[in-house]
Amino acid sequence: MPSLYAEIEINAPKSVVWDALVRKENWLKWNTFLYDRNPDLLFVQGRTVQLSLRRLREETETEFEPRILLLQPQVCLRWMTTAPGYRSEHVFELQDIGRNRTKYTHRETVSGITTRLFLPFLRQDQQQGLRRMARELKHYVEGY
Repeated sequence: MPSLYAEIEINAPKSVVWDALVRKENWLKWNTFLYDRNPDLLFVQGRTVQLSLRRLREETETEFEPRILLLQPQVCLRWMTTAPGYRSEHVFELQDIGRNRTKYTHRETVSGITTRLFLPFLRQDQQQGLRRMARELKHYVEGY
């Protein structure tokens, strides 16, 4: 299965990074990749939330409704989006790497029959979006 990946080291404790990641009502302050379409729907395991993404800053948003598969505070957030012939799973992981330092990892794995058709067109832009989000999270949490 094809996957995309971004990772960055953040000079902040896991609790601070986690708080920024899961408080989607604050994403507009720092996140230009993912957007919250319904701030009232908190991340809860098993719940479907309404989000959108913008792979490139100048493109229009793509709406999607992922189901939260795993919500392990300060460790992992995992969601999955499905459509006929397509499945996308996002995994956000935090790892303590020292005194007030956190490694943030964001992986997306895609599968399904339509993946072969669309992935070549989306791969580079989607990868840029994952990396941009990682940098923006770092800057937001570190107070830049």
